Formats: sequence, structure tokens, C-alpha cells
Amino acid sequence: MEPATTTPSDTTIMRRASVGIVGARGHTGTELIRLVVGHPALQLAFVSSRELGGQRVTAHPDADTGDLRFETLDAAAVAAKGADVVILALPNDRCAPFVAAIDAVRPQTVIVDLSADHRFDPGWTYGLPELTRAGHGGATRISNPGCYATAMQLAIAPLLDRLAGPPQCFGVSGYSGAGTAPSDRNDVEKLRDNLMPYALTNHVHEREVSARLGVPVEFMPHVAPHFRGITMTVNLWLDAAMTRDAILARYRDCYGGESLVDVVEDAPWVSAIAGQHGVRIGGFAVAPGGRRVVVVAVLDNLLKGAATQAIQNVNLALGLPELSGIPQFAHAPETIP
Repeated sequence: MEPATTTPSDTTIMRRASVGIVGARGHTGTELIRLVVGHPALQLAFVSSRELGGQRVTAHPDADTGDLRFETLDAAAVAAKGADVVILALPNDRCAPFVAAIDAVRPQTVIVDLSADHRFDPGWTYGLPELTRAGHGGATRISNPGCYATAMQLAIAPLLDRLAGPPQCFGVSGYSGAGTAPSDRNDVEKLRDNLMPYALTNHVHEREVSARLGVPVEFMPHVAPHFRGITMTVNLWLDAAMTRDAILARYRDCYGGESLVDVVEDAPWVSAIAGQHGVRIGGFAVAPGGRRVVVVAVLDNLLKGAATQAIQNVNLALGLPELSGIPQFAHAPETIP
């Protein structure tokens, strides 16, 4: 499959859409800045961060952000900026004032919320494009899926109609997923030679995936000593026996046209996906009897699990090619890992 172009021919003659980022102190905020600055049809208008207020915004050596500086902006000030797009990269339960202020001043602004605040709100579009893009038309309020939730849904969806029971999902994330606020889960010394389980029932991503797929999902998250990347090992019981070839064919049929999803033969390694913009799904180990299959999905939690997916959603909302501004998305060879 030929990868889609990242630079639509008409973006060179159209006004770039202005984008503001709120809550850019964290790891995801850094990735968002890089992607927006490098996007052919977007212009970074402002970046809000209380902790970094006044400091110069930097992205990467090849990107010019001019003299743009981090600002400390409350909800009213963000709304007054009048940006075409506002990306909220805030912790959970912090977004409501910003949404209310933008609704009052410029309701046509596209808002992409990276927190969990609107993932259960039927008034917002849930933005996992590979599964939901058909419902994106005209959407201006978009909830970005969780990183773990993205991996789980993409791993389960092709067999959703064949499930005989709740999928069991064992997830391992790099410690960047715990954010920048100090905690045990991003303490490098505590994580050294360690695997840290947490929130083993009722995790927000467990509830998110259960709600989106319409089936109960059991999720057990862990943090490992590596910085970035998620490994999601999913155990699926089927309603009738299937061969590995038939299962693999289902995944290839489902994702054959998706530039950000690689379906590979072997179980992929997280080290191969760090810094990449897509998800890799493989393994497809079938137990004797053919009714139990184990699938492994890996993705970069800061990219496809957050910033890259946000750019996909922005592109869809603005009527741009979905992969515009996403620099790497070619399928990897099936020899990985």
C-alpha cells in the first residue's frame, strides 16, 4: 500500500489554521508542539503553561517557533485568543472552564480534549479515527482516546463479534505515561529492575473501552522502567474455533487500508515502536482447540496514544488529509521485532 502524502497540494495557498495548546508542560505537550510546528496547514498561535510561563517555546532544531513564549492563561484568556483549534492537554477534571469559556466566545473553535473528561459524553465525538472516523463529519468537540484504550480497542475490534467472554488485557507502559508530577510511577529509582502494578480494577481506560466496544473488558495496567511505549497483551476467548490464518486475515482485512496500523506475524516489541506514530499488532497465538487467541499491540503512548491521534482528529475536523503533518507512517516490514 502506498502511504498517503503528508502535504496536501492546496495547503500552500490556504490560510494556516491557528492552534493553541493548553497544558503543554508535560511530555505529550512537547510532542504536540513539535507536530503543530511541523504541520503544513497549522500555525501555533499560543501555548499555555503555568509552570513554563515566560519561557521561549522550543520544538526541535529544524523548527522555527520565532519568539513565541509560554503564557499563563486562564479559561477566559484562552477563549479570547480566538484560535481555530484548541488542544487541551490537561489532567482529568480540569477542562470544563476552558470548554465553557470557548463555547461562550467562539463556539466554532475545534476543541480536542486529551483528558478523560469527555470520553463518556455523547455530545462529544470520540476520536479513534481507525474505528470512528465515519462519525467525524463536522465535529468540533472531540475527545481523544486514552493511550491504553487505543491499544486495547485496536487489538480487540477485529474479533469483537466473535467474543465468548470479556477480553483480558495486560498492559505495560513506560513511565512517561505517569506524567511529570512526581509519583512512584515515574520515579526512575523505584522503577529500576521493577514492574509496578496499579489500579488493577476499574481503571478509567477499562471503563472507557468497555463503554466504547459495548462489552466488559478486564484491564490490568503496569509501569515499567522504560520511558515511552505501551505493550498490550490481550487474551480473547472466541465463540467458536478459528485458525490462526483466519484470525490473521480478519486483522489484515480490518486494517489493510490503515497507514498507522501495522499487522505483523510475530508479537511486536515496544522498543521498535518508540518514537513511531502508529500501532503494531501481532502475535496471534492460538491455543489448542482454536477458541483462545492472544494478540499483542504496541504503540508509543505519547504519539499514537496521544499527540499523533490528536493531529489526526484536528485534520479530520478541518477537512484536511488525515495524515497531514504526521511525518512517519509507512508500514514496517513483518520481520519486526
